[in-house]
Amino acid sequence: SKSGFRIAFNMFDTDGNQIVDKKEFLVLESFFTLPPQERKFVPREQKKLQALLNLESVFSKKEDAPNNEDPLSKSVEPVQDTTLLVHFFGSKGRDVLKYEDFHSFMENLQSEVIELEFLEFSRGLATISEEDFARILLRYTMLDSSNIEECIKRVRSRTPSEKGVSFEEFRKFCQFLNTLDDFSIAMKMYTYADQAVSKEDFQRAVFVCTGSNLSPHLVDTVFNIFDADGDGHLSYMEFISIMKDRLHRGSRSHLMHTQDKWTAFKYCIKNEMRTYH
Repeated sequence: SKSGFRIAFNMFDTDGNQIVDKKEFLVLESFFTLPPQERKFVPREQKKLQALLNLESVFSKKEDAPNNEDPLSKSVEPVQDTTLLVHFFGSKGRDVLKYEDFHSFMENLQSEVIELEFLEFSRGLATISEEDFARILLRYTMLDSSNIEECIKRVRSRTPSEKGVSFEEFRKFCQFLNTLDDFSIAMKMYTYADQAVSKEDFQRAVFVCTGSNLSPHLVDTVFNIFDADGDGHLSYMEFISIMKDRLHRGSRSHLMHTQDKWTAFKYCIKNEMRTYH
């Protein structure tokens, strides 16, 4: 979400000057490359702390370095620049990254990923069917295959003539999914006792969170998927729960393709066992 972009940028911007240089980017990047169990802002062992400091010193500008240079930094091998580092900070590493550039890069990256997912189902056409939209939406959720098939049948029966979902409609909806936390807050403020919401309420909350409207046809399709009794209202808590599960599972979907079945099975069991501790 846009608020997430700002938070991420401010986390990189350690000196608060509204620009990020290569040193700031690398120090925080090194934090995120640690194993998940070590990603804690807590006192570290001296060796690990020194390793992070050495990494920062490698990218310090020579003209800024003090005369009594730390001998430890001389022993550190230069880190190979990635395409991303060159893109952000130039070939010499002296450029700086402004928030507007960071936000634009992240939005473009999101759009590229969304387009890949869309093209998987569009088969070269300008639109995907409403049923395929439902399949994309539900394929990484907690719902089992029978529930997913029931949702797809509901879309099929309530869509007498296929109109299709364009890429722009699909992109806007995917970007809306990045604001689910904001959407949840908006709905809690707007509804009473977690009541189901109408299409108008849903559309208003989406606009408040994203600044843009979803097309009426797309909103109709979403309600066709999740409105089981067809009364024109949606249990937004259930909707949010399913969509959050989709986002979390979707980020782990590479495990289904890059690991063998036994490795994936062990990974699944290990994760389930953690819930009993």
